[in-house]
Amino acid sequence: MVTGFQGRGFRVRDDVFPGGLLLSPVRALAWADAPTSVDALTIEALGDLFGTDPRPEFLLLGTGAGLRQPPRPFARAVEALGLGVEAMDSRAAARAWGVLRAEERQIVAALLPL
Repeated sequence: MVTGFQGRGFRVRDDVFPGGLLLSPVRALAWADAPTSVDALTIEALGDLFGTDPRPEFLLLGTGAGLRQPPRPFARAVEALGLGVEAMDSRAAARAWGVLRAEERQIVAALLPL
């Protein structure tokens, strides 16, 4: 669960992630090579985020301080893996993560810095 925000980053339990954040049901990782904008987003930038078992239902994409739609090539690449993409600003995505995980939904998230 994302427990708060700090500067442009995120707090997960006692850990602070000052840049982007990658979340799966079993781990929270600093997104070290997070793109500077949603326009520069590539599927390769997500590393092995989709390699969870069971397979995630969709990617919750936090697009930074405001809602931005991801580039069509990125969305098509995620959809080609059989996953949906739900974009929202990163604060809303962090809150949605908590709600959806409380429902035990199998999702992953990529949150760009605020």
